[in-house]
Amino acid sequence: MQAINAIRMGGVDVLPFVEGGKGVAISNGVSAGHWARAGGVGTFSAVNPDSYDEDGNPIPQTYHARTRRERHEELIAYAIKGAVTQARRAFDITGGKGRIHANILWEMGGAERIIDAVLEQAKGLIHGITCGAGMPYRLSEIATKFNVHYYPIISSARAFNALWRRAYSKAASLLGGVVYEDPWLAGGHNGLSNSEDPTKPEDPYPRVKALRDQMRVYGLNDTPIIMAGGVWWLEEWEHWIDNPELGPVAFQFGTRPLLTQESPIGNAWKQRLLTLKEGDVFLNRFSPTGFYSSAINNNFIQELRQRSDRQIAYSAEPVGEHTAPYGVGPRKRLVYMAPADLERALGWEAQGFSDTLRTPDNTLVFVTPEKAQEIVKDQADCMGCLSTCRFSNWSQHEADFSTGKRADPRSFCIQKTLQAAAHQGDNPETLENNLVFSGHNAFRFAKDPFYSNGFIPTVKQLVERIATGR
Repeated sequence: MQAINAIRMGGVDVLPFVEGGKGVAISNGVSAGHWARAGGVGTFSAVNPDSYDEDGNPIPQTYHARTRRERHEELIAYAIKGAVTQARRAFDITGGKGRIHANILWEMGGAERIIDAVLEQAKGLIHGITCGAGMPYRLSEIATKFNVHYYPIISSARAFNALWRRAYSKAASLLGGVVYEDPWLAGGHNGLSNSEDPTKPEDPYPRVKALRDQMRVYGLNDTPIIMAGGVWWLEEWEHWIDNPELGPVAFQFGTRPLLTQESPIGNAWKQRLLTLKEGDVFLNRFSPTGFYSSAINNNFIQELRQRSDRQIAYSAEPVGEHTAPYGVGPRKRLVYMAPADLERALGWEAQGFSDTLRTPDNTLVFVTPEKAQEIVKDQADCMGCLSTCRFSNWSQHEADFSTGKRADPRSFCIQKTLQAAAHQGDNPETLENNLVFSGHNAFRFAKDPFYSNGFIPTVKQLVERIATGR
């Protein structure tokens, strides 16, 4: 394995190892601070991070306002306070000498307001903004306002080209790097386009080369590309290092920092990572964002799959094959479905899935009365954690804060379930029944001798291990 040399990023020399940002209290100031102190770039998440009481305990993000709009303001206040808190923690750990980035999702609720306020209140503590989950055109404008570097997360040369032409060309000097996030291997939300097949992964090398070729058109020969998703042992990426075709490349690690002493996730979550098998991480499209996402295939994901399978098309009037009447809701208002579907519906009812919920696509989803009650309550409790949410029909972009579509019961409240996983990660049952994001290579924890006998390294030990090439 050839030597791993420092790389110029954001105006300074750092090891080419970037901690991937994981939202809702998972990548925090402690993990980011230790990663940066080890010589890489630490990243804390500004997506609903924790703030703390006088005793150092996380303050529960509970919502008291009556309306969604008012709860949305509560959420923004929590996010700003938490992100400033995490920035300070990271800065204190590094003594101000390490490189710290803040990660945001462009499609999170109040994204621009949050990052603007955080950069204002945490001046000098944050050196870069990493941003994905959408097309963050205004990212460069925000970076310019506060004189910090910005790092857009994209999954294709085409996406970067659009961002550059529309906005980034006006702030080229602050473009610290471009994160290429592999849409088939990365954890969390994935940037698969409608033209890409989620079942047919593509080799990242040609895609990253195409990105570099596009960047060179704009004179960005020395701007690093940060490879994210699927990176484990650097010896498997040796042909990328010091490769003149690709130019300067760094590597982002999102899943591996989960299994460190400084990682804030619960012990049960850490032990679960050590037992995952290949295929246990599932690429799905249940997220209320509408994006694909990668998560551990637990009871939570399986219930969502089964919920969507118990789905029948209907019409308000008898038309075509929809001739069989079926009573919906407490008042048994008639809708019409195909006779064969009526048989399926009656079968599900007999199994206890006796409540129906309408979707925006003129289908009925069959669930238990308990699940129906939970879904309706979660929709009513929406606090606008996304800019647009298909689960609750919230939209911060509309005058009435609604998408104008029916709320979709095939999805879920992502804020609720990620908060549960983040703060109850010592409970195996919680991990089975909530969303647990992960990269697709997480099964390698069980196969990598570095983790033999349940060894959990410090961040410093992990960075040193990565630097060896293994």
